[in-house]
Amino acid sequence: MRRFEPFEPRPRIAVAVSGGADSMALALLADRWVKPLGGEVVAVTVDHGMRPESAAEALRVAGWMEARGVVRETTPDGDKILMGEGASMEILAEDARGPRNAGQTARLLYRRVVEFYPNSPLAPEAAWRAADIRWQFEKADAFRRPSAKEREAYLREQLYEDEMKKIIKTWPGSKQADLAAFEMIDNKLCGDWQGQPKCPEKESEYYEKFAAEHPDGPRTAQALYQATYRQAVLGDMYAADGSDKKMDVARNHARELAKRMADKFPTSDYTARAAALVYKVDQGLAVYGSDKD
Repeated sequence: MRRFEPFEPRPRIAVAVSGGADSMALALLADRWVKPLGGEVVAVTVDHGMRPESAAEALRVAGWMEARGVVRETTPDGDKILMGEGASMEILAEDARGPRNAGQTARLLYRRVVEFYPNSPLAPEAAWRAADIRWQFEKADAFRRPSAKEREAYLREQLYEDEMKKIIKTWPGSKQADLAAFEMIDNKLCGDWQGQPKCPEKESEYYEKFAAEHPDGPRTAQALYQATYRQAVLGDMYAADGSDKKMDVARNHARELAKRMADKFPTSDYTARAAALVYKVDQGLAVYGSDKD
């Protein structure tokens, strides 16, 4: 196995097992290699149909695999086992003392839930978590690059959207679909506003459109807050330009959005934060740039 390195610190290895001598030996050797490293083998039992006895062999291998603690497609509660391991690795990824590749390992385990158990009630959440881990890694990488400072979104590398789009298509109307749609707004946002109102104007539209299309979603309050913030910023920008009418429109819109949040999401932290923004607006305190001091 060393010839195929590098592996993650606690390797998760998938082995296709038909029940024949070769595949069973491979699974056994992989299991012996991976266990001392704290990893596990995920066995996929295959009835290849090449011999009359292949179906019976595939059934017999089930007990052998389960006796060794190997998770496979027919393992009882296998979806829960993989989901639990993924959640544990995701927590370790946030710990500075955790395994270096814990995040990628968590993503792999979540993907296995979807691949092995597509009809599991855990599949939508597993798909979302796997996609979100990739999204956050790519986002962190993209925003470390010089192009992250470009005002126009198309001038920087776009984050990979296919997994997010698949969640929306596969589980429309679900919580996970709402989460995916919200994340994809990242690809439309400006890098640096450079004091120009065009960016906060468009971004406010994106967030308000999201809130209108997902009125009761898990990110609706957050989207409305982001729109409120951008309207408050626009008020500052227009005030600096001497555009008093536009300033009044933007600030009044910020107040309206905050009122909507108070009515619909009275206990949300985002509603409280929007109220704080409006307080600054009413007191004549600057919003734009104050969060960077």
